[in-house]
Amino acid sequence: MVVAFNVTGGEQGDWAVLHVSGELDLVTSPVLRQRVHDVVAEGGHSLVLDLSEVFFCDSSGVGVLIASRRLMRSCHGHLRLILPAQGAVDGSHVNRVLGALGVRRLFDVHPDLDSATEDEAGPLSA
Repeated sequence: MVVAFNVTGGEQGDWAVLHVSGELDLVTSPVLRQRVHDVVAEGGHSLVLDLSEVFFCDSSGVGVLIASRRLMRSCHGHLRLILPAQGAVDGSHVNRVLGALGVRRLFDVHPDLDSATEDEAGPLSA
């Protein structure tokens, strides 16, 4: 079964939102990296990555998430991830991968879009 990878953009309040679905891997991660760069190039400094429909994430996908965090920090921006605790199979795959690698603590994680965009963003810490 082939799962199509897709990144769609939108806005909610002051936040740019990228909805990501499918498999985030070596082949697809450059697409997400480019879309994040596009948001920043267009002046977006508050970004939510909705990863609730990502069913697989490998190390290159994690690398894009870390690079996105670094990019947003460099422009004094804000990055939040949507990683629901409950999902199709025991919660978010990306959440489990980030936790297993010990990098989940680097991200401001929310369970849904409303909570990710409801209050003002604080600066990303080191």
